[in-house]
Amino acid sequence: MLPKKVETILNEQILREDYSSQLYLSMASWAENNGFEGVSVWLYAQAEEERVHMLKLVRYINDRDGVAVIPGINTPPTDFGDIFVMFDQVLAHEKFISGSINEIVAMCIAENDFTTQNWIQWFVTEQIEEEASVKTIIDKLKLLGKNNLYMFDRDILSMRGGGSAAAE
Repeated sequence: MLPKKVETILNEQILREDYSSQLYLSMASWAENNGFEGVSVWLYAQAEEERVHMLKLVRYINDRDGVAVIPGINTPPTDFGDIFVMFDQVLAHEKFISGSINEIVAMCIAENDFTTQNWIQWFVTEQIEEEASVKTIIDKLKLLGKNNLYMFDRDILSMRGGGSAAAE
C-alpha cells in the first residue's frame, strides 16, 4: 500500500510531467515555426518522453492501490525569444524536475517506503541523462555562436535519428 504522503507527492509529479510535455510541445511548435526542423524533432520527442514519464507515474500509483489524479495544467508560453534562451529554459526546467524527483526520494525515506524509493531511482537516472543531453546542446550552441545555427539544427536533427518534424 502506498503511504498517503508518497501518493500525494507522486500526484504532484504527474502534474509536473504533464506540464513538461506540454512545455516541450510548445517549444517544438515555436522551433518548427522559426525554421528549426532539427530542434523541433528533438523537442517533439522530448514532449512524448515526458508524457511517457507521466503515464509511468499514473500506473505506479494505481498499481500500489493509490489514486492517480489527472490534473489540468497551465498553458505553457508560446514565444521563447531565441534558440539560446529556449535551451537555457529547457535546462532550468530539467533541473527543477530533478529537484522534484529528489523531493520524492526524500519523502520515500521519511515514510519508510522502500518500494517506491527503489522504483523512483529510474527517474533519478533519467534526470541525470536529461540534464546531460541539454548541457551538450547548450555547449554546441556556445561553440557555434549565432552565425552557424543552420549547422546546429542539422546536427541536432541527427540526435533523434533524422526525419522531418511533420512525420513525427
